[in-house]
This record gives sequence, C-alpha cells and structure tokens, in this order.
Amino acid sequence: MKVRNESAVAPCSSPAPIHSRVVPTAPDGGGGGADLESTASASLGRGVGRDGAAGAGSAGAVAGILAGRRIFAGLAAGLAGVGIPAVDGILADLGVSSMQLDDPERGFTFKDDGPLDLRMNPQRGRPASEWLSRVTPEALATALRDNADEPMAGPLAEALAASVRERPVTRTRDLARRLHDLYRERRWTRDKAEGDGRVRRVFQALRIEVNDEFGVLEALLRQVPSCLRPGGRVAILTFHSGEDRRVKRAFLEGQRQGLYEVVSDSVRRPGPEELRSNPRSAPAKLRWAVRSAR
Repeated sequence: MKVRNESAVAPCSSPAPIHSRVVPTAPDGGGGGADLESTASASLGRGVGRDGAAGAGSAGAVAGILAGRRIFAGLAAGLAGVGIPAVDGILADLGVSSMQLDDPERGFTFKDDGPLDLRMNPQRGRPASEWLSRVTPEALATALRDNADEPMAGPLAEALAASVRERPVTRTRDLARRLHDLYRERRWTRDKAEGDGRVRRVFQALRIEVNDEFGVLEALLRQVPSCLRPGGRVAILTFHSGEDRRVKRAFLEGQRQGLYEVVSDSVRRPGPEELRSNPRSAPAKLRWAVRSAR
C-alpha cells in the first residue's frame, strides 16, 4: 500500500547526503513500496520483498532501486551479500501490495472469488485453506485475537472450526459466506457492512499466520540497529495495531539500551490529500528512530 506523501517520511531523512538506503517493502510499483518516490535521489537503494511478481514490478519503477526477493528477516544477510556492512537509512513498508490485493488468484480479498491462499510468496509455505483445515479451535482463537483484535475470538473460532471440519473451505467467497452466516445467526453484526469489516479481520488474521508476519517483523527489528551506520535513520510504516505495538516496543527498548539516540514519541498518519488520492493508506502509521553514535 503506497503512502505517496513524502513529508510523512521526512523524519527518516538526513540533512547530509544519503549514500545508501535499504527499502524492505511489499514492492509492486503500483501500490506497495511506500518510499519509491522519496528514495529516487539516493545513490543506492535496495528493495527487498517476499513476492517475486511484485518485486519485478518495482524493479523498473524507479532508477537506482535494485529489487531482491528476500523477506525482511534476511535484511542483514542481503546487505552482506552485496558487500554493504551498514546503511544510512531503512524505510520498511509493511503493507500488502495493491497488486496482491487486487488479484483474486492470490486470495487476499473476498471481493472476487479465488483460492483461499493468502501467501505472500506462493512458492513457500501452506495456503490458508490448508492451515485452516488443520488448526485447532484454540490456536485459531489465538490467531484471531492476536492478529486481528477479534473481540469474539473464542466463540468464532469454535464455530468456524466446526464448519471447516464438516466441509473444508478452499475459496475466498465460501469463507466470507460462512462467516456472514455465523455473524447473522449469533447476532454479532447489525448489517452487511459491519459483517464485511469483521470478515476482513478474519482474512487479516489468516494472512498474518500463514506468512508468520509478526515473526518476520520481529526478526527485522532485531537486525535494524546493526544494519544502520551511526546517526542512520529507520522509519517503519505499519498497517494494524499488532505491527505498531511491536515497532513501538522495539524502538523504546532500543533507546533504553542505547542503540537509538532518538525515537518518535507519536505516530504519523496520512493527511487529507493522501487519504483522498489513496484510501488504502487510511490505517497507515509511521514510527521512526535514529541510531546512536556509538
């Protein structure tokens, strides 16, 4: 999901020339990669992502950006692989790319029917349909609660698991219909619009689980200080509360340990112009930190 307003990432920029900046993102040149415009002047940029198709789209989007198919957890190894010990700036866009969201065959949306897949990299791991067919109600409830702040995680997980045991779910529209039926039967929603919002939360929870997104983010956060030069900047765009909590906690802990000199004391959100031109940016939050001199 692209956040086009360059002022949103101003705290990550330096008054001195930026010689190298690494860009972990969900790149696609048309919806992910929040920073592509703002890093065009860098003498070296390196985009890393999980989706080869999306990465291919971003590779030609901006001159000087080199796309690599590597998940965030491989940041340090990716830099070492091209002979870069540390960089001046890191801008991580954790959003799912519009190219993924708009492709029914990827299973990220129930707007159109498609396979219930939800993998960022279709060549790795298990699709969501397979995970859902094997998960216990307890593990499903934990995923709904931790990944999507679902208030009825326990009862919903029990009901959904029973439905899947009776008949496996393999299509996005089928899952959406079953969820709407459950919400309506239990009077958990007042209308279809509210139901759609709850369905989106379930899809989010499944996507995070299938891709181990929190595990990958935490690995990235552990590596960031060692990948930054003294005085280097990091800025991270998150798109839901679970991500933001982890980034905030890591930055504050890094400051406590002396790894960061300064951390943002609040989040930056898209402005009115950004929201008008790019509605998908609405949940975006940006936090930043500055590497200490030692």
